[in-house]
Amino acid sequence: MDQQKVMEFLGRFTADLAATGAAGGVAIGHRLGLYRALAQGPATPDDLAARTGCHARYLTEWLRGQAAGGYVAYDPATTAFHLTPEQAFCLADPAGPDLPAASVAVLGYLRAEPRLAEAFRTGAGIGWHEHDEDVHVGTDAFYSAGYVAELVPSWIPALDGVVDRLVAGARVADVGCGLGSSTVLMAQAFPASTFVGSDYHTGSVDLARKRAAEAGVADRVGFEVAAAQSFAGGPFDLVTMFDCLHDMGDPVGAARRVREQLAPDGTWLLVEPAAADRVEDTFTTVGRLFYAGSTFLCVPNALSQDGGHALGAQAGEAAVRAVVQEAGFTRFRRAVSTPFNAVYEIRP
Repeated sequence: MDQQKVMEFLGRFTADLAATGAAGGVAIGHRLGLYRALAQGPATPDDLAARTGCHARYLTEWLRGQAAGGYVAYDPATTAFHLTPEQAFCLADPAGPDLPAASVAVLGYLRAEPRLAEAFRTGAGIGWHEHDEDVHVGTDAFYSAGYVAELVPSWIPALDGVVDRLVAGARVADVGCGLGSSTVLMAQAFPASTFVGSDYHTGSVDLARKRAAEAGVADRVGFEVAAAQSFAGGPFDLVTMFDCLHDMGDPVGAARRVREQLAPDGTWLLVEPAAADRVEDTFTTVGRLFYAGSTFLCVPNALSQDGGHALGAQAGEAAVRAVVQEAGFTRFRRAVSTPFNAVYEIRP
């Protein structure tokens, strides 16, 4: 046994364990508005306590831990903490990537660990609806930031002729819409089009309806409780699915339903997690992040449903293509790639 390699492994594990604990601190900073308060300017723990109404002793430990992790900066000369522009953008800017929301989602799914351990023994599934609400809200907030940055500016324009149809007025189905962030975003960008979001989770659909009303698009956006294998209302000019096909127990059945509900000249916009086809090529930091989510959320949800599939969040393009072709689609191409997503254009 190589002692140097043992020490290297111990160092890696210590970093991971520290990061796991740090996720709790990030979630607290998110819930209490600590990052946004710190973004107002440098602050000692007493200063931040005055801004937030929180207890200075707790804030002392929180700030020091955040600085140790590189999430906030510290000035020894003034004993004040602050956010760099980059940290502020990632942690406190409403227009930023909302990284703290990811910590909320992770902490939410970790609460299912005892039940998941038992599912490892039995093979039973755990449905999305059975998880803590933090999973639903945190996941939506994290993914929504990416949709705001990419969906209208680059993903939809990468599809042949779709922007023109949406501008002129199209019928769109957003399947597996969750809390409706993607649906509302498209409706705001294309006021001549109408949208129907569907999801099997009643709680998510209720929140989606509320968000559409708050955004002022409820007259053109409807939501319904329906599985991907049974949504109706077509023919649609565009069907969208964002980061959800791999969660389904019957993705082939869902793809067939899309084909049935799609207009003959319609388009299916499918967004899935970025993944390589070779297993060894998924052993990256992003792959590790997705495997964790897949273990706790995606595969258990698929195993809770009929169908016999459990693609998981690192299925890769070849596996997605096989599902699409089995459903009867003949045209499939990757339109856009990002570090986190693969965007596919699919046609009958």
